[in-house]
Amino acid sequence: MSTHPDTQANDFSDSPCEFLAFRLGGEEYGVDIQKVQELRGYEPVSTIAGAPAYLKGVVNLRGVIIPIFDMRIRLKLGTASYDDTTVVIILHSSNRMVGIVVDGVSDVTTLTPEQIKPAPSFNTDFNADYVTGLGLQDDRMLILINLDALLQDKELDVATATA
Repeated sequence: MSTHPDTQANDFSDSPCEFLAFRLGGEEYGVDIQKVQELRGYEPVSTIAGAPAYLKGVVNLRGVIIPIFDMRIRLKLGTASYDDTTVVIILHSSNRMVGIVVDGVSDVTTLTPEQIKPAPSFNTDFNADYVTGLGLQDDRMLILINLDALLQDKELDVATATA
């Protein structure tokens, strides 16, 4: 398996890193815990006309307008459904705050640099820049999301400007 040329396992520090693990469908993903502002239950949002399907809308969070993105739609993982376990993770990165809708949150897990493997290259229309690496812990695998790449995508810039 070849690795994505822009993604290396040493993108992380030499010390263990903590990740918030969340579910999308049958897979577990992880995002750097330092990017997490708070967790919220899913609530209705104010929709924005003409926005991409993955931009569910915006919410007013203590005076700050936060765009809310559905990760299942954003990553093309099928139809999204919302229930009592649906969570919105409020994240900050590159001077932006956004909320991402996920199926549920698992836990916070610590991964050593040795447990973080480079992301494989993908021969599909999936943008592999969104994946920083794979976290392997016993029989568990976390797909580690590159939040900065996801939030700097040109399509996302347009959506955020709309919000």
